[in-house]
This record gives sequence, C-alpha cells and structure tokens, in this order.
Amino acid sequence: MMKHHADGEVLGEFLVSARSLAEYRAMFHLSDDDLTGRRILDCPGGAASFTAEASTLGAAVTAVDPIYARSTTELSVDAVTENDRAVAWAAANAHRYRWDWYGSPAGHAAIRRGAARRFADDVRAEPHRYIAASLPELPFPDGSFDLTLSSHLLFSYADRLDADFHLSALLELSRVTEGEARLYPLLDYTGAPLDDLIDHLRTELHDKGIPTALRKTHYEFHHGADTMLVLQPAT
Repeated sequence: MMKHHADGEVLGEFLVSARSLAEYRAMFHLSDDDLTGRRILDCPGGAASFTAEASTLGAAVTAVDPIYARSTTELSVDAVTENDRAVAWAAANAHRYRWDWYGSPAGHAAIRRGAARRFADDVRAEPHRYIAASLPELPFPDGSFDLTLSSHLLFSYADRLDADFHLSALLELSRVTEGEARLYPLLDYTGAPLDDLIDHLRTELHDKGIPTALRKTHYEFHHGADTMLVLQPAT
C-alpha cells in the first residue's frame, strides 16, 4: 500500500519521463570518455532520448523498461502523452524544484518534449535497443555493461518499493555491470530525504563485497538532489 506523505499528496502512478542526453550528462556527471565506445545500460529508460543521442557518439546503449512491451507505434504516441503528464506534474509542483538548469518551467517542458520526440523516432528505427524487462531481474549475463545508469525509479518511489526491493535491484544492477552503476536522485518524488534507507543499503552492499560512494552531480532539480549513489565493481 502506498503511504501518504505529510502534505497528503500521493502520485498514484509511476511517471514516464523523457530526459535528454544533456540531462543525463549533468545527473550522472558523464564525461566524453564515459560515452565513447562503452556498453551502457539505461534502466529504466522510460521515454528518454539518451539511447538515441549517446549512440550517435559511439556508445552501445541498451535501454530497459517494462513499457517497451508495447508496440513501437504505441510507444511513439505514448512517449509524448505520458511525458506531458510528467511535465504537468513538475509544473503543478513547481515549488519542489529548482528551475535554474532549465531556465524556467517552459524551458523544462521544451527539453522534455524534444526528448520524447527523439525517443519516438528512435524506438521505431532501432527497436533492438529497447528491451522490455524490469528490476529486480534483468535478462543479461554477468558483466554485460561497462556502465549502468538508473534514474527516477529507485529512491524516487520509496513509498511503494520497499528496502528489500531496493537491495535486490541494486544487486542486480551490480551483477550486470562490469564497471560502475550510478543512481540518481537519492530523494523521493516529493523531495523527501532517504538517509536511513541509503545508509542501510550501503551497509548491505558493503557486506556483500560491493563498494559504494556518494558523488556530487552537476544537476539539482529537486531541492537537495545534488548527489548520486555509485556502485563500484565488486571486490
């Protein structure tokens, strides 16, 4: 059961957002070296244009999301309509966010809508890049990726995904990743901090031989969301 936050606001469904390569670079502190010639997993990929854009830079990107079970025609349409819902949520809750990276809510909406259109074009042209699957079980062999990026699922929906789910999902991301797995943000969708959950998960991962680190990002949309969790290669 979803718990209500103190302000009584509950987001009833998972949002499907369309984020751009520029946003990914900032959220995950990505360098050109991170993107060039690397096997990258984006999980969950949502309607992001990251896969399309990073592929043009020479990355071999695989996006994973349960929404990819839909037909490419449905995805192309839904990418725009569902992203509009996410944009509307942000605008309606503008007080939760810092808008300086985007310039304004209108700037944010323009970037997201452009990303949704780019995603829609790519999922039709290159459907093999988009795999229908979901955490905490992924259909890839151990060490399939050099870098994994995961945003706005884990931690964001801590009101409905419990600590055991988080741990299972993080272990799975570590399993399929030869290098680092980077997760952002470390707040829930209302902007509430999750320090106890993060401390618990880091301890559990450390005990299982997976070092972790907290690393500052170049992006802060939710107030205080300026840090990512990094899972380092298992020892």
